[in-house]
Amino acid sequence: MVVTDGRQDPDRPLTRVGIAVDIPEPWCEFLTRRRAEAGDPQAAYTPAHLTLLGPTDIPMESLAAVERHLAAVAAAHRPFLLHLRGTGTFRPITEVVFVVVAAGISECELLAGAIQGAPELRRESRFPYHPHVTVAQDVAPEALDRVYEDLADFAALFKVEKFTLFSHDGQARWRARREFPLGG
Repeated sequence: MVVTDGRQDPDRPLTRVGIAVDIPEPWCEFLTRRRAEAGDPQAAYTPAHLTLLGPTDIPMESLAAVERHLAAVAAAHRPFLLHLRGTGTFRPITEVVFVVVAAGISECELLAGAIQGAPELRRESRFPYHPHVTVAQDVAPEALDRVYEDLADFAALFKVEKFTLFSHDGQARWRARREFPLGG
């Protein structure tokens, strides 16, 4: 529901969306499993990915316009190489350990900025955008330390040729709605 003046608007139902670069196999399963082993409950709902737009509620009636916007964004950006290497952390600000984007940072930043060009997709964020692949979040400090050390030598290099629009109903895993190929 859309909230206006503190009241929900039942005539404008919302859907929750997110936009991400999928991590291909064999790395997706490996990183998702490692996140689950750390005790992170999000591993059950969210496969390994690189977020371009975090969870955002939009009016259902805007979904078609959002998809047209995303198609235009994808067409305007070329495929690129993404190199993941090693681990990083946002501690002590937030309890997150992630796999570092070693190359492809600018391309991810440009995509994320262009995606938020649609009014429905603009959102306030507590922190500046920093492309990464989360591998543990809000778990015991010892689990964060273990993941940080265990994946310090992790490396993956692959071509990003698309991004995906996901939706979530608040219950099960995020569901892919549509893929948007880069370069049209």
